Amino acid sequence: MYHDVIEPGAAHLSGFPGAGADIYKLTRAEFAAHLAAVRQAVGSRPTGLADENWGDAVPVLFTFDDGGASFYDPIAGMLEEQGWRGWFFISTAFLGTPGFMTPPQVAELSRRGHVIGSHSVTHPTRMAACSTDQLRREWLDSVRTLEDITGAPVRTASVPGGYYSPAVAQTAAEAGIRVLFNSEPVQQGTWEGETTVLGRYAIQTGMPAGECAAFARGDRWPVLKQKLLWDTKKLIKGLGGTVYLKLREKLLAR
Repeated sequence: MYHDVIEPGAAHLSGFPGAGADIYKLTRAEFAAHLAAVRQAVGSRPTGLADENWGDAVPVLFTFDDGGASFYDPIAGMLEEQGWRGWFFISTAFLGTPGFMTPPQVAELSRRGHVIGSHSVTHPTRMAACSTDQLRREWLDSVRTLEDITGAPVRTASVPGGYYSPAVAQTAAEAGIRVLFNSEPVQQGTWEGETTVLGRYAIQTGMPAGECAAFARGDRWPVLKQKLLWDTKKLIKGLGGTVYLKLREKLLAR
């Protein structure tokens, strides 16, 4: 699970601003090192095939959240140089605003074979705390917008902020989503009706390329370490609610 790829000192030019978002932004050099490490670790397995036609091999998927301008340049091109495609999840309310892609850029990425998916409309701070009606609007309206832009069905999505719940998955399924990514670092998928729910490994700035390659291989210790950290964070988020978010922002700002 990636977000943005930026030049040093230019974090504000792609994606959401602020310290909370910046920790997920890699430099171009970091991302290039990650791609090379994954290529060495697993060969040509990373894929962007929307039909999930992966055969017997366990797929390695590069997913990107929010819809930042760097999806279009440089991320898509760097993936294509390896013969790979990305899974790009877009919060549609921000299309065409500073730091985010434009609708024509989204349409072009779709034509180039990248997977275009929903990341909600407004990127709610706590998706799981939204009402059922709001969840339905977030998923359905974003899907319709992206389908209008690409001229193709949108059947994939990712959950903003990692705030997943059964209701989040159920309403995504109602909107036609058939593959939903959350932020839990697990390899085994689950199902919510006809929708497959998949976890991801979160990539942050400064993470060594070797650690990213270890996730792709499924190495035991790096996978277990991120799962333990996730479970602890999940517990704190659940207990702290909005207090957790405010404290996180203060700590990151310092």
